[in-house]
Amino acid sequence: QVQLVESGGGLVQAGGSLRLSCAASGRTFSNYAMGWFRQAPGKEREFVAAIRYIDDSTFYSDSVKGRFTISTDGAKTTGNLQMNSLKPEDTAVYYCNLGPRMPGDYWGQGTQVTVSS
Repeated sequence: QVQLVESGGGLVQAGGSLRLSCAASGRTFSNYAMGWFRQAPGKEREFVAAIRYIDDSTFYSDSVKGRFTISTDGAKTTGNLQMNSLKPEDTAVYYCNLGPRMPGDYWGQGTQVTVSS
């Protein structure tokens, strides 16, 4: 069984930065990808970014491209989402996700990110 635990959310002013982390435990596979999704109040959960384990290819939604950077450590046990130039519209609960495709079967509990204007 895979468990994902996010950390690093919080309150930041517009233009600021936050770094989210996702610690993965349990069995994972080299063909997996780790991703981040977010859900704002009253909206559907949406894809933010993903990184493919096998070749470290990265993928971003248009809304965060150029501002957010996804990465993993060498052991593929921790994933990070560096968020720069944050905007109020980035306010949401951010979820870590893992699986052979996005969205995968495994989800973290979520971490709140609030960007004030």
